[in-house]
Amino acid sequence: MMKNLFAVIGLTLLLAACQEQEPAAKPDPMQLNAEAAGFYCQMTVLDHEGPKAQIHLAGSPFPLWFSQVRDAVAFTRLPEESKDYVAIYVNDMDKAESWEQPGDDNWVDADTAFFVIESTKNGGMGAPEAIPFGTKAGAEKFTSENGGKIVKLTEIPDEYVLQPVEFEL
Repeated sequence: MMKNLFAVIGLTLLLAACQEQEPAAKPDPMQLNAEAAGFYCQMTVLDHEGPKAQIHLAGSPFPLWFSQVRDAVAFTRLPEESKDYVAIYVNDMDKAESWEQPGDDNWVDADTAFFVIESTKNGGMGAPEAIPFGTKAGAEKFTSENGGKIVKLTEIPDEYVLQPVEFEL
């Protein structure tokens, strides 16, 4: 009897181990609101102009908010930060009302976005920005007016988002 019990338990464990783990479902982006505070600065995200970002961590119902897209990209590259993120959303500047009002519900998946780096525009915290667009045409139009180059998320250089920024006082 015990032999059968151990056989059943062993078979159950073997079958459970063989099942493929399904990736966590990607949560929908959340609407930006007055309570959203920047992960690094703890300032109200809405108080800053330029595009914003939100990162969703596995098991958390609330995203981490970022006052600049650059800071969200830096979060993913820093070794001390969690790598347990399941979604990154950025403002789609194709759909933004303006630089001052980038929108609170116009999110695009960062993996599919086109980013403009090295442009003449700085982000809401005054640092160089990685400016996201939902379409390549939108990014091209922006670069024709503000300079810069178009890259995908994985092509943004670490140095661009991690290097210190000197501010003039």
